[in-house]
Amino acid sequence: MNNSPLILVIDDEEDILEFLSYNLEKELYRTLTAPNGLKGLEMARQHKPDLIILDIMMPKLDGVEVCKMIREDIELNETLVLFLTAREEDFTQIAALEAGGDDFVNKPIRPRVLMSRVAALLRRKNRSVEEIGEQVLVAGELTINKTQMLVFYKGREIELPKKEFDLIWLFASKPGKVFKRDEIFNKVWGNDVIVGNRTIDVHIRKLRERIDEEIIKTVKGVGYKLEF
Repeated sequence: MNNSPLILVIDDEEDILEFLSYNLEKELYRTLTAPNGLKGLEMARQHKPDLIILDIMMPKLDGVEVCKMIREDIELNETLVLFLTAREEDFTQIAALEAGGDDFVNKPIRPRVLMSRVAALLRRKNRSVEEIGEQVLVAGELTINKTQMLVFYKGREIELPKKEFDLIWLFASKPGKVFKRDEIFNKVWGNDVIVGNRTIDVHIRKLRERIDEEIIKTVKGVGYKLEF
């Protein structure tokens, strides 16, 4: 039990805190709870949880702001964040992901759905991206050699132009992470390069054609991620 993942639940509804703690502890997770965003941020900095379950609508400091502050904290910026929201509008889900959230679950909460999402996120965290030297990444069935600009997927060598190679290297560095469009532009094209709004989409389409359409996912309104 002492080695099980630590999950911090931040919500202003006491019954939600009790409900989630009960269900998480049934799955042998360790839990902490906080009744608002300010207290939750304080506890996150103190205890360094593996995963934070975070309500969006809260007094004092809402979930989106809490998540942004977590992502700006060097000691917390890799912490998994799962949002809870009572709203089903696309813009709420987009706001959650743009703030740096890893996933979201709508209220009313179904325990099986929530536990499935929690388990999937924690598996993703534990799925190592092997770095051989500093120039080779191995992620799932994908192997990328940056020095030689070689890509192998399921044992098949794939030739890629420079920008598409840089894209797959970026995505493979953190499988499952949603890379926002601005972040992709900055890391692949650089801040000083002006490109058209459709440039990323065109390169992603070509990359999917060359590798595998299924592993490069579009997150509507936010960006892209690599998922096996």
